[in-house]
Order: sequence, then structure tokens, then C-alpha cells
Amino acid sequence: MINGSDRHRFSGRRVLDLESWSSSDIPLLRDPREFVAELHQRHLPQPGTTVVAVLDALHQVTASASFAARQHSEDGWQHRHEILTHLRLITPHDLRLAQPKRTAVLLRCRDGAAGWTRQDGAWMWALRDAAALHGLRCGSYIALTPSGWQSLGDGRSGRNPHSGSWVDGPVHTVTELSPRPARPQSGQPGRPGQVAPVRPLHRFATG
Repeated sequence: MINGSDRHRFSGRRVLDLESWSSSDIPLLRDPREFVAELHQRHLPQPGTTVVAVLDALHQVTASASFAARQHSEDGWQHRHEILTHLRLITPHDLRLAQPKRTAVLLRCRDGAAGWTRQDGAWMWALRDAAALHGLRCGSYIALTPSGWQSLGDGRSGRNPHSGSWVDGPVHTVTELSPRPARPQSGQPGRPGQVAPVRPLHRFATG
């Protein structure tokens, strides 16, 4: 059992501030604008959606997944489990390699102002830990907000896409998004391409 002071100390290790993140030798995206546009086109994230992507040695996306999560948690422990679960679903681990050759990158679509928040810090901790447990390098963390996208820690940003851009395009593949109203459609429930009215669906993209 953990007492109050130890719980606070232990919980504090599950959040990374922006200074710690910036000094962690995170590999920079070669073209963050193109990367964010590609990932957004694949998943059309809305606020409350997190996207994890895996890049190969040439910085090309080999797999990605979007999922709804506990966005308001300030403890990275739960987030780490969520990221690691989806990494295991979309790509094999590289734990047998002496050095990681692939990189895990996270995009979090949220409301609120641009810039680092303590919730972002919890996701940063989670990404770093989940990547290590899967044998991957920890890559960039991108916040998608109403004002645009921002690669936190390296100062690169853009106005589009933003957290509301998902309404401008069709969903091409099935995804796990925050539940939203869906008009009744003919056919059996749960068929590919339909949005379930009760429970969210998973979305995975490869290649």
C-alpha cells in the first residue's frame, strides 16, 4: 500500500514537463507538416482522440491506430497501457534489436489552448515508456488544438489541420472515435464502414 506522500512522489514521475521532454533527444520529424496531414487524413481525429503511429528508418508511417482515451488524466500510467496495447495490435516489437530502428509518434487531438499542459506531460511520459517497452524509439508528441497543430518541444507548428478539421472529410476506414450520433442505416450492425451508434469502433492503418 502506498501512503499519501509516496503516492504523490510516484505519480509525479508519470508526467514530463516541457523542459524534460525537449532535453530527451527526441528524433525530429523530417517533414512534420506532411506527417500531420497524412495522419489526419488517415484517422480524421476529433477532440478526445489519440493517434499513435510507427515510423520506419526512412520516417515513413508503417502502421497507426486511433483510439478514445481518458483525456483528462494527469497520470501517464493509464495512458501508457493504452498506447502499448495499440502498439501490440498494429506492429511487432523490436526488443531483440540492439538499437531501435523504428519510432513511435503520438498525436493527441484536444480542446483548449495550444502549448504544453500537464495532461500533455502525462501522455509524453506514457509515450516514452510504452515505446521503450515495445523496443521502439520515442518520437515526437503533437498536439492538435483549435488553433492548429504543434510539435511540442521543437517549436514547429501550423494552422491546418486543427482539432475541428475532421468535419471536412469522409472517414475512409473504420476507426475508434468518441461516440457521436449516427443516422440509422440499412444492413446488419457492425458492418465495415458504418459508425456504430452505441460503442466506438477501432481504426487501424498500415502502409
